[in-house]
Amino acid sequence: MSHYTDALTQLGANTTLPQSPEEAVLERVPNPQPDTLYAVRFTQPEFTSLCPITGQPDFAHLMIDYVPRDWLVESKSLKLFLGSFRNHGAFHEDCTVGIGKRIVDLLDPQWLRIGGYWYPRGGMPIDVFWQTAAAPAGLWLPDQAVPTYRGRG
Repeated sequence: MSHYTDALTQLGANTTLPQSPEEAVLERVPNPQPDTLYAVRFTQPEFTSLCPITGQPDFAHLMIDYVPRDWLVESKSLKLFLGSFRNHGAFHEDCTVGIGKRIVDLLDPQWLRIGGYWYPRGGMPIDVFWQTAAAPAGLWLPDQAVPTYRGRG
């Protein structure tokens, strides 16, 4: 492993899924292109959490875009963090915005946005969007392109 990864605790090791988002460890690595304006996108089409009232499962398609400064999120730690919501009870808004804020706290990126496209329960989808500010000028940023729920008919 390189000196960039020496401090990582999960990469290259067997790891179990954290039991909660609070228990999950998000890790970062140095940005190899800190002077370049570019976006990083993570897509999690099978995100799950629990309704905090009924305990029933909720499903979402998450899209996370960010513009790094000095740090990148280490992807295995992000996968484990997102997976830790599987048994976590929280409303859609809290999950979506909380994930975005946790990444911002770790990375201090130039910019971040997260889209939570939640599948319907009771016939109504809830989509949640949060960003830190307007996207930086000159940034090429593709649309999130997650189709809205159309139902039947």
